[in-house]
Amino acid sequence: MGNKLYVGNLRFTVTDESLKDLFTPFGTVQSAKIITDRYSGLSKGFGFVEMNSEAEAAEAIEKMNGKEFDGRALTVSEARPQTPREDGGGYKGGPGRPGGGGGRGRTPKPRGRY
Repeated sequence: MGNKLYVGNLRFTVTDESLKDLFTPFGTVQSAKIITDRYSGLSKGFGFVEMNSEAEAAEAIEKMNGKEFDGRALTVSEARPQTPREDGGGYKGGPGRPGGGGGRGRTPKPRGRY
């Protein structure tokens, strides 16, 4: 087991600092990070907490999973490693590619005489 935890079902108002404070009773919190949308900057409702040791992480999972925080039942588990996206993510549009525009949306008129 690792010492990095996934914390889900958070209110969108939870901050990195309040997440850290929530897990401090179980040991030293090395980091606490709320995941936000890259465009809007708003919380996605989950985050990650890194504890100092595996024992502290296990205790935090045991005592916090399902516990109500700010009116919501938390989901706390060991964080899984991030898997690379199959398509690499990002915008893939352009001429000849699915999902892209690529052009002005009209057929050009022929030029010259026939």
